[in-house]
Amino acid sequence: MADPRYNAEQIFTLMREADRQGVRILCLPELCLTGYTCGDLFLQPTLLKGAEEGLSTILEATKNLDMLTAVGLPYWHKFDNKLYNCAALIHKGNIVGLIPKTYIPNYGEFCENRWFASGKDIDALASLCDRQVHFCSKLIWECDELPELVVGVEICEDLWTPQPPSITLARTGATVILNLSASSELAGKAELRRKLVTSQSAQCVCGYVYAAAGEGESTTDLVFAGHNMIAENGALLAQRRFATGLTVSELDLGRLTHLRRRMNTFTQPETTPMEAAQAIGINRAFFSLTPSLTTLTRGVSPSPFVPQDEALRSERCEEILKIAALGLKKRLEHTDAKTCVIGLSGGLDSTLAILITAVAMKLLDRPASDMIAVTMPCFGTTRRTRSNAELLAEHMGATLKVVDVGEAVKVHFRDIGQSMEDQDVTFENAQARERTQVLMDIANQTGGLVIGTGDLSELALGWCTYNGDHMSMYAVNAGIPKTLVRHLVRYVAGDKAGEDQALSEVLEDILDTPVSPELLPAVAGEISQKTEDIVGPYELHDFFLYYVVRWAFSPRKVLRLAEQAFGCSYDRAVLLKWLKNFYRRFFSQQFKRSCMPDGPKVGSLALSPRGDWRMPSDAAAALWLEELEGLE
Repeated sequence: MADPRYNAEQIFTLMREADRQGVRILCLPELCLTGYTCGDLFLQPTLLKGAEEGLSTILEATKNLDMLTAVGLPYWHKFDNKLYNCAALIHKGNIVGLIPKTYIPNYGEFCENRWFASGKDIDALASLCDRQVHFCSKLIWECDELPELVVGVEICEDLWTPQPPSITLARTGATVILNLSASSELAGKAELRRKLVTSQSAQCVCGYVYAAAGEGESTTDLVFAGHNMIAENGALLAQRRFATGLTVSELDLGRLTHLRRRMNTFTQPETTPMEAAQAIGINRAFFSLTPSLTTLTRGVSPSPFVPQDEALRSERCEEILKIAALGLKKRLEHTDAKTCVIGLSGGLDSTLAILITAVAMKLLDRPASDMIAVTMPCFGTTRRTRSNAELLAEHMGATLKVVDVGEAVKVHFRDIGQSMEDQDVTFENAQARERTQVLMDIANQTGGLVIGTGDLSELALGWCTYNGDHMSMYAVNAGIPKTLVRHLVRYVAGDKAGEDQALSEVLEDILDTPVSPELLPAVAGEISQKTEDIVGPYELHDFFLYYVVRWAFSPRKVLRLAEQAFGCSYDRAVLLKWLKNFYRRFFSQQFKRSCMPDGPKVGSLALSPRGDWRMPSDAAAALWLEELEGLE
């Protein structure tokens, strides 16, 4: 406290360490040059002069650092003879702006208005360190090289008010908010701070960087613990408490700007950020940072649709089953359907479909026998999958129908002149369409609905037969990606089956069965056609789907994240191969998604053409593939 010379040395030493770690935006605590708890010493010109000299020392010591840093200090504005609690933004030895604190507390131990005035609506010039500096409470900084990086500043108490300045700063373009704070420690207060910071980052769709005064600030009745946090759109990326040093993470500005583009409610109706800034009186300044490759320290999950925490994963699975079942329940009530007809193949997707349907039946207080499970063996059906389909129907209490479609398909082949030896796409798709016809006709016979089994991953890749398994009367799996389908079935097998050991065993064997449409003849009784050998691993395609569609990331960025997530499992060449395949299939197969049936949306990503994903069926993938070609 009250030793600006010592504090300045610590600050520029820390800045140099931050630079070595690749930091480009650094936020330091409130009044860190003097200490926050200096009390009436703030009225001493000696301390104020010492703070200014300390800042000059920092500027000289860091004039070669390509880093934007927010430093807290008291500033006496001689023109109105008032003292302000300020943040000085410095870059390469220059002061690029001085921001005063807006809300000055006057309660408990925080009686700042004894010394400091509010900086609300100030827009003037300040003389600081022999420089003329823009002194303004409404100022944001935009990076010349990275327009997505726009920095705004608020100070401590500003965040704890009903109308924090960060709301206005974000509305007018700021994507990163720095908060210089000196919040003292009390039992339970840290959790409130966490909630404030994370919720503000969500409300403002921004990165929020919060730096609180550390233990060296502790004096008299107050204790400080250096609670530092970095949050992004509601997620806490990094935090440190009861420790000194740097808290470092990286912010994904592409994710934030994409969210804002999608949210037409982010600014006032019919108002651009620039127009809002002009209306509110926000000033924009510019600074320059040399672009560099950021080292990724944030974890990139290889399964973005599946929570890594086991308890959260179980909770999410239960929630999804209920959401999907409620959607089906409404459709059954509305259509007065007497039955649900499900094509049960012994594979994962149809298994999940009947599990969801069973939940809907319970919600309707209807017997499980109103579910008609139809297994339709043909040329590629193995004994294992047929047996599992029949056992699953039995254990679920469904009405089982076995319809061998082999002869019907052969008749159809004869009618159109298709050779049984020619196992081309016609050979495969004819079976899928015959099965769909059987399901539709049984639904007509029983006054029911055909429940679709295709999942979100298959829709993204177009891995379905147009007007075959592509079509149904309600597609319960349409919003669920393949990686999540597996976890949902595993959740039921482990947590929901209860004491029904036989049902668990069937579900476990289905989980162990290779994913296959079983449209080509089996070899020695085993599945000969494995989907992932043809289209690629679903764990990769679900990863690509999440970042390509949900976040609109470029191919280059998707590949880099994939390397971070799968670097130990797939090399760059393999990732490129399947990413190219994803883009080719995703673009060429849009026509199937343009006429997909209704189905419940269960997550933030869906491909329904009625609201979630609108894309021309004939869009070209050339730009995306060209970018990937350049990465080889």
